[in-house]
Amino acid sequence: MSSAAYANIKLFAGSSHPELCAMIAKRLRIPLAKRNIHQPPSGETKVTIVESVRDCDVYILNTCAGAVNTHLMELCIMIHACRIASARRITAIIPHFFYARQDKKDKSRAPITAKLVANMLREAGCDHVITMDLHASQIQGFFDVPVDNLYAEPATVQYIRQHLDVRNCVIVSPDAGGAKRATSIADRLNTDFALFHKERKKANEVSRMVLVGSVQGKVAILVDDMADTCGTLGLAARSLLEQGATAVYAIVTHGILSGPAIKVINESGLEKLVVTNTIPMAEKVEQCDKLEVIDVSHVLAETIRRSHFGESVSYLFHEVPFSISGE
Repeated sequence: MSSAAYANIKLFAGSSHPELCAMIAKRLRIPLAKRNIHQPPSGETKVTIVESVRDCDVYILNTCAGAVNTHLMELCIMIHACRIASARRITAIIPHFFYARQDKKDKSRAPITAKLVANMLREAGCDHVITMDLHASQIQGFFDVPVDNLYAEPATVQYIRQHLDVRNCVIVSPDAGGAKRATSIADRLNTDFALFHKERKKANEVSRMVLVGSVQGKVAILVDDMADTCGTLGLAARSLLEQGATAVYAIVTHGILSGPAIKVINESGLEKLVVTNTIPMAEKVEQCDKLEVIDVSHVLAETIRRSHFGESVSYLFHEVPFSISGE
C-alpha cells in the first residue's frame, strides 16, 4: 500500500509510549503527526497540535503506564484539541486501558473508575477506541462508541510454538478468572490445562494457592493479562516446581512490574517472563535477564489500516498479521 493511500491518516504519539507509536508509524509507512506536549511548573498539561487535522482520520496513542493520571488527562486534551480542529474521526489507541481493574463496585461506596474513564473519553470527543486484552471485556459496554478489544493470544500461541515443545507443555491459569484465556490457548495448542485457586488476605497479597490439575514432568506456562507486583507469579512458579514441573514460563500481555516486581522475578523459579510492549519495557529489561518482550506494533498497525479502510478487524482476534497489506 503506497504512502499516498494513508494521506488522510494522522497518527499522534502521547508521551507515555512514543517508541511503540514510532514503530506503528514505520509499519504504516507514514510520519508521526507533529504535536507539542508541555508540563509547565504549575502542573497543568499543555498540548499544541502543530499540523492541520481538518477532515482527517486521527489516531492518538497513549497507554496506562508511568504517570497514569497525567497521561490520561493528556489523551483527553489531545482528543479535544483535534475535535475542535475539525477532525473527521478520532480514535484513541490505549494498548493498556486506564483503570481497567476498577471495573465493578465490589464493596460499598467503591467507584467504577473504568466507567468514569469511558465517560471522559466520550466527552472529550473520542469516536472509537482500540485497546488490547481488557482486564474485563465488559468494559466495552461502558462506551457508547465502538471499541475494538484486540487479543495477545495469537502472538502468545506463536511464541510458544516457536520457542517451546508444545507436546510437553501444560497451560496454567494463575487464578479462576483467567481460566477462559488459558483454556482457549490450551485448545489452540492441543495441550493440557491447569489452574490455581487462590485466596487473598488483601489486594496484591495472596495467602494460599491450590493447583487444580497436573504438571508432573511437563513445562508449565502461566498465562495472564497483566503482571503487577508479580507476587502471584512468584508463588505460582514455586508451587508448580514443587508439584513436579520441569520448568516454568510466564506469558502476560501487560507488564506493569511495579514495586518489588523485578526483585520477585529475579528470585523466582521462572525461566522467563514474556510480556508484550503495550507498556514501555526497555528500562525493566535492563534490570532483569528473565524478561523477554513480544512486539505487538504490527497488530496495532494492521488494526489502524483495517479501521481506516473499513475492513473487518475480527481476523486479528485469531491470527498474527505478518505485515501490513501490500508491504
